[in-house]
Amino acid sequence: MLAAIASLTVLGAVLGLGLGVAARKFAIDGDPLADEIAALMPGSNCGQCGMAGCAIAAKAIAEGTATATVCPPGGKALAASIAAKLGISVDLDEIADNGPMMAYVKEEICIGCCKCNKVCPTDAMIGAAKQIHGVIREACTGCGLCVERCPTEAAQMQPVPITLQHWVWPKPASVTTPAST
Repeated sequence: MLAAIASLTVLGAVLGLGLGVAARKFAIDGDPLADEIAALMPGSNCGQCGMAGCAIAAKAIAEGTATATVCPPGGKALAASIAAKLGISVDLDEIADNGPMMAYVKEEICIGCCKCNKVCPTDAMIGAAKQIHGVIREACTGCGLCVERCPTEAAQMQPVPITLQHWVWPKPASVTTPAST
């Protein structure tokens, strides 16, 4: 019994050491700028930018083959932060930004076809076949792919509702009062 334990321990240590050496020897250095841009992006890999995912889009932005406005779900805020990171100017007028959006399902017209489940990159749509579907608020990134695929238009986009957890105190408006004489 002790021989089996000792042999498995030695085998595990040797294989672990081999994997550690291989990881260092065959390591691929990534582009740190592309990694920073990818960290800014939503990470839903929805494909609305025309690329296979957020990491590839970030690499294209870092290489200069894509613009800072390539991510529709990110909106103006993402485009501005990417432009600031790259030190470039970007025209934010061409981006339609309705603020943060999330999907919701009109339960009275949902037929349970599951087409929204199949295209949701974050698995935010819940429901089974021939059952009413719903949306997990915390998982929805607002990509809108479910809206495009819904045959009954039950899936729609709405602004993210303000809850106690998400509410932010608005900044006070600057008020100028005329000086009294």
